[in-house]
Amino acid sequence: MRTSSPLPPGPHLPVFAQTVLFGAFRHKFLPLLRRRYGDLVRLRIYPERNVVLVGDVELIREVFSGPVETFHAGEGNVVLKPIMGEHSVLLTDEQEHLRTRKLLMPAFHGAALRGYRAMVTDLTRAELDSWQADRPFRVHERMQALTLEIILRVVFGVGEGPRLEELRKLLGHVIDVGALDIFGWHSPVLQKLGPWRRNREIAVRVDELIHAEIADRRTAPDLENRTDVLSRLLTVPGDDPLTDTELRDQLVTLLLAGHETTATALAWSLHELARNPVAAAATTKAADEGDERYLEAVAKEAMRLHPIISEVARRLTKDIEFGGYRIPAGHTVLPSISMVHADPAHHPSPEVFDPARFLGGGPATGTWFPFGGGVRRCLGAGFSLLEATIVLEELFRRYRLTPAARKPERTKTRHITLVPGDGARIVVHNRELPRLRRGVRDRL
Repeated sequence: MRTSSPLPPGPHLPVFAQTVLFGAFRHKFLPLLRRRYGDLVRLRIYPERNVVLVGDVELIREVFSGPVETFHAGEGNVVLKPIMGEHSVLLTDEQEHLRTRKLLMPAFHGAALRGYRAMVTDLTRAELDSWQADRPFRVHERMQALTLEIILRVVFGVGEGPRLEELRKLLGHVIDVGALDIFGWHSPVLQKLGPWRRNREIAVRVDELIHAEIADRRTAPDLENRTDVLSRLLTVPGDDPLTDTELRDQLVTLLLAGHETTATALAWSLHELARNPVAAAATTKAADEGDERYLEAVAKEAMRLHPIISEVARRLTKDIEFGGYRIPAGHTVLPSISMVHADPAHHPSPEVFDPARFLGGGPATGTWFPFGGGVRRCLGAGFSLLEATIVLEELFRRYRLTPAARKPERTKTRHITLVPGDGARIVVHNRELPRLRRGVRDRL
């Protein structure tokens, strides 16, 4: 209910309690908050942030279309600063962000995307070759391994060598942190203790490996002819090149953000398809016929039903009037992906997995935004959907799926993402006859 306060309503729990509930149990906490307080909810969470969750689509449009000088996305993502670095494209604002975004954009649009198709296909086939049919396994782990291989090739151009092998293992540890581990990112005291100290040591070693790779690449004789992201950034024309620290921050951002979200989207897709024979049959038909439109719809619906990132953030640099309230400068506004994606007003029967809702006209503009919105929409959105489409096509040409357990998996919070609680356990079964028919058809 509206109150006389200039700020939106919200719970009066201690900061620690609100932080834990929001950080580790937000998939259950947010629906309760919305039922109690409505489309605008104020929270207080560590580290020293006053936030306002937004579940109203029209208000979210105001945020995404608002002036970048007022709505700072970089400052809104400050929780990621200890890992991504202060120069990360996710952490900067205004002119610095625009400069970095322009440098990264060519690697994820147009001809570059088309150039990745063969590489993604080859790596996907190699991954699927290693699978054992008729045995339960956690497909989320395999999707993480696959998408990490893909992003390593995109960022560095190669995936072999002792340095990249060590980096591959360490990045897995960086990703595999819980919501409470994030406390250690912002606390020098905790970084001296137990798992937080180990996390810090891993982060330092990742930095050493990436800086060594940057140093080697600067001296590569064929640098001008390379098309990977690192080489592109090292050969940018002009008199304002990125420093090694700036390069490190962009590379870490791409390596971490560029594979985890896609892997999780694919894991949720396969989790749902294993339990939905109708959607699985339609996906198999689409894979056999090369119907990438439907395959992309599968990935989009998985991202709707299971948002990987629950919200996006904008920190206010000045007071604003918003939804009948005054939100002061310094507050962080959080357009809630989870709230909007689960709203039956925008997505009928929102609890049902139905890729067909993304065919035809699809959901109304602004009611599906897993990649954020406005000028800060994720640079890798197109690449992520391309990956997902190729993986689904190759997988369903080979296999049919069944679930490994009777009950659907719960959602678990891991760092800032929402993942399948038991790794999306499935069983794959060979489709021998369809593969034979395709082989005969291809020879003809």
